[in-house]
Amino acid sequence: MNSKKLLGNGLLLLAALIWGTAFAFQRAGMDNIEPITFTAARMVLAAAVVGFVAFLTRKRDRELAASQSEEEQRLSKRHTILGGLACGIFMTLATLLQQIGIVYTTAGKAGFITAMYMLLVPVIGFLFLKRRNSWLVWVAVLLGVAGMYFLCMSESFSLSRGDFLVLICALLFSFHILCCDYFVRRGNPIRISAIQFATAMVLCTAAAFIAESPSWDKIVSALVPILYCGIASGGIGYTLQMVGQKFTDPASASLLMSMESVFAVLGGVILLQEKMSGREILGCVIMFAAIVLVQIPLLGKRHGDGS
Repeated sequence: MNSKKLLGNGLLLLAALIWGTAFAFQRAGMDNIEPITFTAARMVLAAAVVGFVAFLTRKRDRELAASQSEEEQRLSKRHTILGGLACGIFMTLATLLQQIGIVYTTAGKAGFITAMYMLLVPVIGFLFLKRRNSWLVWVAVLLGVAGMYFLCMSESFSLSRGDFLVLICALLFSFHILCCDYFVRRGNPIRISAIQFATAMVLCTAAAFIAESPSWDKIVSALVPILYCGIASGGIGYTLQMVGQKFTDPASASLLMSMESVFAVLGGVILLQEKMSGREILGCVIMFAAIVLVQIPLLGKRHGDGS
């Protein structure tokens, strides 16, 4: 492994660590502040950080634009703006449901259920975009469903309120990933991210004033979790992802980032003293096995089937 790929993998693993441990901070933050207000505050910080990164890269963007035709520049700008708005809407809905769901479930379970997007993306891609998947993907989906059963289902075969909300969040994150995949190839990734966070900031702030009663006292009381989730998880985490993926292949990147779910469980246990039953631990193991399995490339393509 060359030094650049090693650096890229290290940055992605660090991003997964930041995202995973953020679940514990999200859970801890709910002791003194409402979930929508918390999300709005973290989005303000994330928008500031990513916006600053976009400002720093403006010279490089101008140089890239200079090599394009006027039509290419117009299309790139259009996809950048539309992509940022669309991704921002999906991010807002997913993050709000995740934060509200965490009030009613543990950080560890929330992390693993959120990681279901790794399984839902290929299913949604097949149903709506006609993208074919290998048999390994479908095995992984079945394993994921089994893992969800052991992790979340009660004796009455029902999901808890928090588990259900986080599961819907995972579905929305799946659409968010597919939306990002479409627009990032056609626009400016860093500016799309900046517009995305700005959109999420506006929507979450409006929702907070409509549904809750935001105040500086509440924000100050949850300042440490807000700072971590806004600056570290939002700004730094997404920047590390963008830089890290420049130096490694997509399959390795996805697998490294899926470690977020493992760090979420460890963060809940270490930081919040959360405990999981043997049944829940088994569910986590099965789900992580599914997450790993879905990253394995088609065996035929590895051995040269002419594609």
